[in-house]
Amino acid sequence: MTQRLLMIEDDARLAHMVQQYLGESGYRVAHAPDALSGLAQMQGGGPLPELIVLDLMLPDIDGLEVCRRIRSMPGAAAQTPILMLTAKGDPMDRIIGLEMGADDYLPKPFEPRELLARIRAILRRKAPAGAPSLRFGTLEIDRDARSVNVAGLPCDLTSYQFDLLLAMAERPGRVLSREQIMEAVRGRELDAFDRSIDVHIGRIRAVIERDPKSPKRILTVRGVGYVFARQQD
Repeated sequence: MTQRLLMIEDDARLAHMVQQYLGESGYRVAHAPDALSGLAQMQGGGPLPELIVLDLMLPDIDGLEVCRRIRSMPGAAAQTPILMLTAKGDPMDRIIGLEMGADDYLPKPFEPRELLARIRAILRRKAPAGAPSLRFGTLEIDRDARSVNVAGLPCDLTSYQFDLLLAMAERPGRVLSREQIMEAVRGRELDAFDRSIDVHIGRIRAVIERDPKSPKRILTVRGVGYVFARQQD
């Protein structure tokens, strides 16, 4: 099945080149020339793209804000992988982009082959559409049943704690701030002094970690937030 991509890019020549190149590799690329048209496609009610190629420098709204808005959308749209493009060389742009929820980052100018390789890598990491379960070693998270098992034994989590765990497990290897986790779960910003997520993370660790005091699945990134480890057990 042909995979659909969305490219939000104001450089028409670049977008045309990417459409042709990726088209030859079996992808169907829709092009949005500005942020608002790209966001409209994500909110239009039609089939969602498998991945978004998002330019950082857009004529109407900058790519970081577009990324933030996509991550705040309801339902599956918020989970759409984002590969961010930028002409800027400042490493801080890369850090901010990843913190805003981008899955990867590619500076311009770039080789089309590298773009293709990164797209394939992101899509390989993405759980197949409709797949009910995520597995990480002995940990299994069943989306449909809303259940968690470790080594075949059920874990007792509240509905909210399940949502927190799933939000992190669907983004393995990505450092998430408390605000990003809250937005993914509840779609609202975290209050400045709200540390309830820390309490829930502690309770989740108590049931999924072999040693909650030395966690291997949910790691703390001091001063930032948490990251769900790719390699476990």
